[in-house]
Amino acid sequence: MKYKFLGHSGLKVSQLGFGAGTFGGQGEIFAAWGQASQAEANTMIQLCLDAGINYFDTADVYSHGESERMLGKALVSERQNNIISTKVGIRTTDHINDAGFSRNYLTSAVEQSLKRLGTDYIDVLQLHQFDSFTALAQLMKSLDELVRSGKVRYIGVSNFSGWQLMKAQAIAEQYGYEKFTVNQVYYSLIGRDYEWELMPLNHDQQIGAVVWSPLGWGRLTGKFDRTHPIPAHSRLHDTAQFAPPVNEEHLYQVIDVLRDIADEAGFSIPQIALHWLLQRPTVSSVLIGARNQAQLQENLMAQDIHLSDQQIEKLNQVSAVYPPYPYYPYWNGQFTERFNELVTSQFTQ
Repeated sequence: MKYKFLGHSGLKVSQLGFGAGTFGGQGEIFAAWGQASQAEANTMIQLCLDAGINYFDTADVYSHGESERMLGKALVSERQNNIISTKVGIRTTDHINDAGFSRNYLTSAVEQSLKRLGTDYIDVLQLHQFDSFTALAQLMKSLDELVRSGKVRYIGVSNFSGWQLMKAQAIAEQYGYEKFTVNQVYYSLIGRDYEWELMPLNHDQQIGAVVWSPLGWGRLTGKFDRTHPIPAHSRLHDTAQFAPPVNEEHLYQVIDVLRDIADEAGFSIPQIALHWLLQRPTVSSVLIGARNQAQLQENLMAQDIHLSDQQIEKLNQVSAVYPPYPYYPYWNGQFTERFNELVTSQFTQ
């Protein structure tokens, strides 16, 4: 396993992390993600540990907190040697103040996550989505107090826009508060919007990207292509509303190239899609999830494969999407290549 710095934190994390969203299976959406039992979770976590993974991600909203409980139990004997990341901020109950990032809610949410995880500190606390109702100055002060208390060690965001993240960073800089070191983002061969604004921001602010849904919400598993479209009973129909839409023809063009490279190199489509992300600038860790041990073992092999420069370039070209204003004047192959050279060295060992 290779390890990369998590932004400017000085903390090294495995380039492949494990996403525990499949643990628990409570609620319609999370049941569609996966329904791993505690015994299955324990086995998968041990496979991750044996492979050198030290970064484990969950959220309080996953299966109504059951994912946190199961992950905490699975890591109880290895707690000190591993990094637990969790997320808060999405409504989990119908109580009027159980959402957002008021000091009242944030403090309570952290205490509840600590209890479910069975630990006295959270390595990485991430804000699951932006809250436009809480003043950012108050939010950054509250996060700073959580870090100073020892209950949280590093802070991050997920699903923020560029201006939201940068405004929060500027306030932290102004008042001497703890700054964000992690940005958990959606990024894949069929979802490269991250590159237009958030990647340069992460580079500038030395924030490490942790990638969620690296297989494009299950579209890059190799199960679907032009001759095998997504079936009517697929779980993708239940969960697609939570991911950006994908043009069907663009998806099939990417899969065509992935399949050609898979045939050439002798690797699976998911392994190639994951490997491509491991080479991308600012990416500290790519989260792999799994519904079972077989999926997990296949995904873990992504770190060991090798692709030629020509094969990587084919993937770059087929997956590229022309960006919207105001980003397009700067978007061309030369700019992207130079940016990669400048950034990659800062986030690798």
